[in-house]
This record gives sequence, structure tokens and C-alpha cells, in this order.
Amino acid sequence: MVRLAVIGTNFITDWLMEGVSELKEIELAAVYSRTREKGEEFAAKYGVTKVYDNYEEMAGDPDIDAVYVASPTYMHYTHSITMINHGKHVLCEKPVCSNQTELELLIEAAKEQGVVFMEAMKNVHSPGFDAILKNLHKIGAVRRATIQYCQYSSRYDKFKNGIIENAFNPKLSNGALMDIGSYCIHFLASLFGRPKKILADSIFLENGVDGAGSLIASYGDKQAEILYSKITDSMLPTQIQGEKGCMVIEQCPIIQKITIFYRNGEQEVLEFESRENPMIYETKDFIGLIETKDISHRFLESSRIEMEITDEVRRQTGIVFPADKIREQ
Repeated sequence: MVRLAVIGTNFITDWLMEGVSELKEIELAAVYSRTREKGEEFAAKYGVTKVYDNYEEMAGDPDIDAVYVASPTYMHYTHSITMINHGKHVLCEKPVCSNQTELELLIEAAKEQGVVFMEAMKNVHSPGFDAILKNLHKIGAVRRATIQYCQYSSRYDKFKNGIIENAFNPKLSNGALMDIGSYCIHFLASLFGRPKKILADSIFLENGVDGAGSLIASYGDKQAEILYSKITDSMLPTQIQGEKGCMVIEQCPIIQKITIFYRNGEQEVLEFESRENPMIYETKDFIGLIETKDISHRFLESSRIEMEITDEVRRQTGIVFPADKIREQ
């Protein structure tokens, strides 16, 4: 039984707990929140009495095996490294860090401590993504891919009225690239690996945060474009184009349906288990890594490539976070 603690009490942690509650191999043991009242309220929903408002104290709790980090992005490194250095396995919400430097420090620390560190990237741990990998050969040599996630944020209206919430605050390592572009970039990295070069552009809002962006990734024999936005909606799916057909994927972050359109006019709808909330799958993979003591697991490489691409997008478009300067010191 993995005894889990959570850092953060927002909706994404509730989503994780929906999956945790279905699994017999893991249980919630403790909750951390900066505000004890919020922590106690969250803990009560799941029948837990142990609540912390000091994460360093929680890190020292011997009755905790693993920690789910769902704090604002700029705190992912601090919370994760503290837990890792106290011998806790860490499942960290996406994007895994503010930059590549932070990620490498966390991976190295996890190896030294002999614990699992994994990014909670729900799309690539789902049965839908497995279906993509197993059937991709059917469309022949891949030449192009369009991976997109454009969703008008419920917080954008508040932003336009002068209320800046976390999602639109660049001081917290947030913005469209980090918040939803990360889904697309990690998806790309898990499918095709590291590109030879990228070309990026971003749309900036009044406070300097990026509201939308795009990038082209070149692999020599194929090309991929990534489109992401928090200020517009898109009705178009993700697609992968091969010489024998086109694979159309409905919803990059939560894969719901996959259809292959062959050049001869035939169509094939792939069958796989699908959920509105797929976070149970990443939780299962995390537990599996802990049970097998797989510290240098295969998912780390996609997180590395994701951060490499993200850092390069930021370099090309001029996105700078306070966390960058801290790691440079």
C-alpha cells in the first residue's frame, strides 16, 4: 500500500483522488495546504485527519511514502526537491518544472535518494495514447502532425476585467505555453522524440503573459506543428498524417476518439478504454514504477525533451520567469 500525501487542494487534486479511490494499492494519508482551513476541508472529503500547513514538516513524516505535487508551477521544484530529499516518491503535476535546469536537478536527486520522480501528464499515460502507438504504423511513413489544444480559459474574462489569477500570472511560471502548451509538447516528445530544430512564436497579453502560441518542430523526414491558446477555442482535432492515411485524434489532453482515414477511402475507429477523467492511468503507472523500483524509467526522457523544447520556445519568444534567475545563482 502506497501512503500518499498531496500538496494542493484544487480541482486537479480532486481529479487525482477520483482515480486513487478506485485503486487498492494506494491511499490518501495526508494533505498539505498553505491554509490549514482549506487543508482540513479537503481532507474531510476523503476521510483523512492528518493535515499540514508546513510542507517541510510533512516531508519528515515517516508514515508518508509518496507525494503528489499540484502547487503552482513555480513551486514544483521546491516542493518536489524537499520531498525527494526526505526519501519520498514524487508525482509532479505538469508542467513538471519552470525550466530544464530544475528538472535535471530533480532527476539527479531522485536517483541519489532511490525514489521515483514522474511528471503527471495524463494524455500519454492513457489507453488512447497506447492505441496511437500500436496503430501508427497503419498510416505508413509519417510526414506531418498537427497537435493542438486551444481552449478559452474561464479565467480570461476575469483577466480582461483586471483580475489576474494564477493561470495568467507569469511570475508563477504560468501562461499558455506552460499551462496547456505542455500537453501538446509532451505528446510530441512521446511520439517522435527530440526534434532537430524548432521555430516558435507567441501572443502576449497586457501584463506580459503569453495567451497563445505556436511552434514548428522539424525532424528531417517529418514536420510537426503545435498550436495552443488560452484566449480562443478551436474545433479542430489533432492529426497525424502518413503516406497511407491520416490519424485523427479528438482531444489531445484527454483522448476520446481516434479515427484512421486511409487513402483508399476506408475508415477505422480504434477501440480503447476512455474516461472523462483519465488520471487513474498515470496513478497506476506511478504505482508500478514504485513497485518495480524503476528509478530511471522511460517517461523521464519525454519530460526532458518537453522541457528542452519549452526552454527553446521561451528563448525565441522572450518568455522569462523569476524562477530562471533563481536557478542561475
